[in-house]
Amino acid sequence: MDKCLFALAWGLLLLGGASARVVTVSPGPLIRVEGQQVSIRCDVKDYAGPREQDFDWMMSREADGQKIKIISTIETSFSNPSLSKRVASGDISVVRLQDDEAELKIAEVQLLDAGFYWCQTPSTDVVVTGNYEAQVQLTVIPNTLKVSPQTPPPAVSEGSDLTLSCNVTRELTHPTYLSVTWSVKRGAVSEEILTFGPQGDVVTGTRFARRYADGGIRLVPGQNGKFELVITRVTTSDEGIYECNGTEWTHEDGGKWIKIVESTKEMGTVGVTPTGRSLSVKASSSSSSSSLILSPGDTLTLFCTVAADNLAALALEVSWLADGREIVTMDRSGVVISNTSNGAALAKRGEASLERTGAGEYRLSVRGVSDQDGGAYTCRTRAFVEKEGRSVGGGGRWHMAAEKMSSPQTVTVSDIKPSFTVTLQAAVTPQMASDPAELTCLVTNITQLPPGGRLAVDWEHNPLPGTGGTARTSHLIGSLDGRGNLVSGSMYADRLKSGALSLSRVHPNTFNLRFVRIQDVDMGQFVCTVSAWSVSSQGDLVKTAEARSSALAVRWDTKRPTLNVIAKRIREASVGGATFEMSCSVNAENLGEAGYSVLIQSQESLQGNVRTIMTLSPDNVLQHGGATDPNRRDNLVLTKFGPAEFRFRLAGVQLSDRGFYWCAITAWTKQQPGQMWTKATSSESNKVRINFQENGPSFSIAFHSDTSSVYPWETAKMECELSVSGSSPKTDDLAYEVSWFFTRLRGGPTTTQVASMDRFGVVKKSDRNSSSDISVERKDTHTYLLNIFGTQDSDSGEYHCIATPWYMSASTGSWIEAGELISSRVFLTVKFAVWESLKLPLLYGSSASLGVGLFSLVLGLVCAHCCCRNTTHTPRSRNKLMDLEMD
Repeated sequence: MDKCLFALAWGLLLLGGASARVVTVSPGPLIRVEGQQVSIRCDVKDYAGPREQDFDWMMSREADGQKIKIISTIETSFSNPSLSKRVASGDISVVRLQDDEAELKIAEVQLLDAGFYWCQTPSTDVVVTGNYEAQVQLTVIPNTLKVSPQTPPPAVSEGSDLTLSCNVTRELTHPTYLSVTWSVKRGAVSEEILTFGPQGDVVTGTRFARRYADGGIRLVPGQNGKFELVITRVTTSDEGIYECNGTEWTHEDGGKWIKIVESTKEMGTVGVTPTGRSLSVKASSSSSSSSLILSPGDTLTLFCTVAADNLAALALEVSWLADGREIVTMDRSGVVISNTSNGAALAKRGEASLERTGAGEYRLSVRGVSDQDGGAYTCRTRAFVEKEGRSVGGGGRWHMAAEKMSSPQTVTVSDIKPSFTVTLQAAVTPQMASDPAELTCLVTNITQLPPGGRLAVDWEHNPLPGTGGTARTSHLIGSLDGRGNLVSGSMYADRLKSGALSLSRVHPNTFNLRFVRIQDVDMGQFVCTVSAWSVSSQGDLVKTAEARSSALAVRWDTKRPTLNVIAKRIREASVGGATFEMSCSVNAENLGEAGYSVLIQSQESLQGNVRTIMTLSPDNVLQHGGATDPNRRDNLVLTKFGPAEFRFRLAGVQLSDRGFYWCAITAWTKQQPGQMWTKATSSESNKVRINFQENGPSFSIAFHSDTSSVYPWETAKMECELSVSGSSPKTDDLAYEVSWFFTRLRGGPTTTQVASMDRFGVVKKSDRNSSSDISVERKDTHTYLLNIFGTQDSDSGEYHCIATPWYMSASTGSWIEAGELISSRVFLTVKFAVWESLKLPLLYGSSASLGVGLFSLVLGLVCAHCCCRNTTHTPRSRNKLMDLEMD
């Protein structure tokens, strides 16, 4: 019996050793993004017991930290209290996938969820063997994925390129990878175009695979997370709403790529503009008119201009049609095909050619046109767009996207020449040289002038005999050709260039010749010749007709110019230092527009030498003459007061300025602007005299004090005031020398100088025995002040001042000393203050007596209290009532 039990135990042991429990979880470490869903699978193999196994989930933020219970498939109260709310809300849950497999789910993982997770399976085995738990690390990173698309253009022309730019970035804290996907949505259906990443590979959508292989779609990776997708040769099928998706991936053990977060942003709606909407065709010629007139044998030139938003992506086929008949074509490969049908008719037509002169520009040339080449010419353009992909053999890549026709250009071949009449007349007639003159050439009765035809004019001059040529000599003044360009004649080129002479077209049929200042040499006969011009097919002007006007005579009587100059006095200088001013007015006869030069001259007497004081040129340049004192130039003024009036001003006249003054004026003219001045005539004015007598100013003096008596140590102020009358000089031309004097006795003859101030402001003080001090100050030009500080008894006495005026003579300009002025006298008394002398000694004595008395009183009280006390005491007897009470 014992042997049987032993054999059974040994068999069970062998059976358990052959089958050991294995618990596994998702390979890690796991990297997930905050806010995203996390799933961790756990399965158990090779276990004994019931088929359905239970699972317990726990976690720890550190590998060896305390484990926190999360959730269990068997125990409802298994969760840690810190996680019970999340479990109850479903944020954390466990899902049984099979009997032996379960999955832990976190709906929105948090940064605090990072750590180590354990999956445990309670034992159902007879013998404990194998592993009953498995661990995986979970890393939670912040969501730093950013998708920033660039808005594409809302409209793109058909056949052009579309660039879709998208910026996808994230903060790299753990080994994660990025991918970017472009998609287009039409209605509710979204279709992926291309995906790049996370392994650096490219995956295209089904409809775009062939297009990507042919280069119709290109990926252009940039820097700093910028990616560009270029779609070439877009068509209307490429319209839609474009989106950009950025995805962050992690690569887990076992080679499995896990998407941890993604973000999709709408880039914008893109519409494709059909070629036919922007395609335009314009036919034109060298003439601005829509019709063109040619002569037989001319060359017809027409231009066809093609414009489109996507012109560079188009292949063009251009044809020219005359009255609907195709005459020449250039296909999209550049081959020119000429219509050779109906050879008999073509033999009478010109030779047509077509060439491309630029992008979208084509030129038609028909040489040797005949009347058969007239008609309405139109340019037809067909635009082709390259298809997606390539067909076998390279054919069938293009399809016609649009066709447009230009407006017609009317071409007429004719031999008819225009006719017209030319009339020359004087619009402004000159009366003398330097007057303005204007001639008008009028074209009338114009017939058969073709559209776009133009008129040109030639101006000629035949001078009078003796004024620059013979009567038969003809000089070309200038021309205005059919394009409006000015062509100058050799003799008149300078005057036309300077503007003294001008040619103009005031109306399409009216021309003017204008002289700003006509000259004597311009007298004679004038003729204008008008020619008609038409534009050839090459854009050249061809003369078709010409007509000449009758001669128009222009002349006048020549007279010598004269000047009359009148001088008059504006301001009289009656005293020295005054201002003299005179005016000179000019009256000219037989003189046009002119400039004047002025000389201001003078002489002391009518027989004296003439002196030039100032000059003014016709260009208003002022100069001083040799007789001008350089120190007095600021006192001289010469100005132009009006068109023919000048004023001279002399400020601060002196005795040396007395005499006679007048103006010498010369008239100058210019034949044309920019030339030198030419002297015409000159004249002198009447003479104006400056005559006055010198009278100097008169002065007076006054002396007064602010008080007549002061106490010792007070301040006394004495003012010396001067005044001037008569010819009062300027403040800067006046100065005084002032002195103060003192005597002890009233009316005493002997005085002592106290202080003085010279005319330059230098102060001198005399030596004093008194303890008082003095100062001198100038209050203004005519007032001087003497201050005595800390007066003493020795300062009592009589004071007065003496002043000597100095002034600058307006006649000679030198300083002159006037007579000495003596003021009246003022007596100053310094009082003796008895109370002021005794109040301090009395105050000191009273204070000392009071202090000694108080001290003696206090000392007596202290001695009486301490030293004179009676020690025996006799008690006072009580009355009998008190004794009775005690009994």
